[in-house]
Amino acid sequence: MRIARFSIDGNVGFGVVEGDELDVIKGHPFAEFERSGQKVPLDKIRLLPPVLPNKVVAIGRNYAEHAAELGNTVPDAPVTFFKPSTSVVGPGDPIAYPSFSQEVHHEAELAVVIGRMCREVPRERVKDVILGYTCANDVTARDVQKREGQWARAKGFDSSCPLGPWVETGLDPADIAAGLAIQCTVNGEQRQLGRTSDMVRPIEDLIVHITEAMTLLPGDVILTGTPAGVGPLNVGDEVAVTIEGIGTLTNKVIKRG
Repeated sequence: MRIARFSIDGNVGFGVVEGDELDVIKGHPFAEFERSGQKVPLDKIRLLPPVLPNKVVAIGRNYAEHAAELGNTVPDAPVTFFKPSTSVVGPGDPIAYPSFSQEVHHEAELAVVIGRMCREVPRERVKDVILGYTCANDVTARDVQKREGQWARAKGFDSSCPLGPWVETGLDPADIAAGLAIQCTVNGEQRQLGRTSDMVRPIEDLIVHITEAMTLLPGDVILTGTPAGVGPLNVGDEVAVTIEGIGTLTNKVIKRG
């Protein structure tokens, strides 16, 4: 099932996407809900970020070839960092090039959407706390990341976390481990192409690691790392992240006003 968050005539809601239509649901996807039977063509609505997370917990260097391309080794433990809720934008929303950077990169990532409040999740229960998966772009001011040595500004600036176009609930960690294709294009040119089976640490290990330290809330998002091929974005570029079995997230880079 593909669950989208949308806006139409100033009203915001959730719906189930089927083909080129959306069936509006009663309630929200973090509890039992009913389909209303009210169907709206996708071209008549605006897709929003599929969730509004309390926090985005991201994992760095979880693909060995990506770590190597930036001159890094795979760490002994997952590298975790936060992207604030204000960094989140949706499909079709602009990525505003930050004024304090001269080198902004794309990073195509699989995002995990948490479906229920959870803490200290055992490995065998990980599947139970996941609502589904979506596409993400961990947009990064690479020069700032290198210069400042910590990643809060480099990866947390406004519009640095596009998510979408919807949450796919029909996948599970076994599908991810089997290997879904993940790619990034810029102006139609392929930049990144990898498979989720190339992750150093699988979804189960990441959620166990994160929830040892903190409580995850419904709608929280985990970014699982990016494959090799990251590269620069410029004002005017159109960047698209496509993940097999989910869909395509497209955003355009604009000058920050």
